[in-house]
Amino acid sequence: MYYNPNHKFIANKLMKTSYSNTIVTAACLLSMVSLCQLKAQEPQGTYHAPDDLLVRKKLEQWQDVKFGLMMHWGAYSILGVVESWSICAEDEPWCYQGVDYTGYKQEYEKLPENFNPVMFDPSRWAKAARDAGMRYVVFSTKHHDGFCMFNTSTTDYKITGSKSPFRNNPKADVTMEVFDAFRSEGFMTGAYFSKPDWHCEYFWWPKFSTPDRNVNYDIGRHPEQWQKFVEYTHRQINELATNYGTLDILWLDGGWVRPLTPQEQLFSQTLDGLFRERGYTQLKIPQNQDIKLDVIVDSIRRKQPGLIVVDRFADGKYQDYFTPEQYVPSEWLPYPWETCMTLGGSWSYSRNDSYKPARQIIHVLADIVSKGGNLLLNIGPGPDGTWRPDVYDRLREIGSWMKVNSSAIYNTRGMKNFSEGKFRFTQGTDGQVYAIYLADEGESKVPARLIITSVHPSPGSKIHLLGYNKLLKWSIIGNGLCINVPEEIRKNPPSEFAWTFAITR
Repeated sequence: MYYNPNHKFIANKLMKTSYSNTIVTAACLLSMVSLCQLKAQEPQGTYHAPDDLLVRKKLEQWQDVKFGLMMHWGAYSILGVVESWSICAEDEPWCYQGVDYTGYKQEYEKLPENFNPVMFDPSRWAKAARDAGMRYVVFSTKHHDGFCMFNTSTTDYKITGSKSPFRNNPKADVTMEVFDAFRSEGFMTGAYFSKPDWHCEYFWWPKFSTPDRNVNYDIGRHPEQWQKFVEYTHRQINELATNYGTLDILWLDGGWVRPLTPQEQLFSQTLDGLFRERGYTQLKIPQNQDIKLDVIVDSIRRKQPGLIVVDRFADGKYQDYFTPEQYVPSEWLPYPWETCMTLGGSWSYSRNDSYKPARQIIHVLADIVSKGGNLLLNIGPGPDGTWRPDVYDRLREIGSWMKVNSSAIYNTRGMKNFSEGKFRFTQGTDGQVYAIYLADEGESKVPARLIITSVHPSPGSKIHLLGYNKLLKWSIIGNGLCINVPEEIRKNPPSEFAWTFAITR
């Protein structure tokens, strides 16, 4: 997937070229490596089903609940800027674009001294999410900037730290409070955790500059420094697995912190040797940023049996399900997956954010579930610890729809023939098929006749509209199923935005 067998031949050939040609061609090769790494971030990678039977069982449970809540929250909410990325010096639109990067980074790192979310009430969040039909939560315990939203012993850069004005609040251990509140509402709980840590001196070493998101020193020259980072990371993950109750999901972000594949490692070593032979050591060679995930996962699963691990964009056995970000795959997928998507335009709190309408979220949910996936919908709390009123409005509208139509969502699986026109199909464990009709914008009246050619009920099958307790008349017309909808339903449908027909075959 990542390696072209011609690379080694090309690299050997470079040894015989001029110095300038070597550098130009090597730069092209490095671009090829980057492209390979980008491909690794797409959800089409090879899925490795877990061997652990308890993990498989928990994955089944997770696939049954379908709809989850994600929250990106940290001191960055004070500024209303993108989470963490503003302190990354890359030339990307989501990274810092000002004139004084050093000064900005210093001010950013002081944000925790003013982060005082005194209105923080996770019980209200949990109840609103429960009423909206959500059944699992993934909370950001630490993002890339390294600020910990839990009471770790590894650093003072945390919500309970000595400089935090929130440290003496009874709810100061935010992660504990979130997990307890959501568990009390019956949620599965997940810890978002960033593998890179831009505040940790063992990752971004202060003796060097920080040119990009990666570790800023040569791991081969300083293995002891990298080992300290590995140990630091293991201690933090172990704390989350030990001190915060039952954990269902460890959701690891920062997919560039991972081992190189054997092919990438060979390619990197070939280039590195080539550059050093030429006396040129300044080009960036891909590094093996291995945090020994196998060691820590094996350890914490002894404490958290069946723990689902999501090592995002790192192909291998610790990606128990795939996580396409901000988009929905076009086809049914034969393995566990989840689209993570923002309710607004940003993962973190933004002062002027606007939120997707409930109709759009409901249609996305139905589309995802019909293809075999889950929807993890993100909300970014504000610096005072609250959600904006618009968030509650959206969740209430989604919840009203879920109260009527949830049997077409929960405990179902997608179908290879998942769609036809405005319909999305799901299937219950008893073989019942749900045909969810996605109404157009402004379409408030159910059509009088609906034709479906993808579903073929047997004689004697029963069809009813969820939220309406009478059976509907149906017939076979040519190759299609024709459902007749009575006028009383057409004028007063049981829900807005989408209507579900349950077909018992």
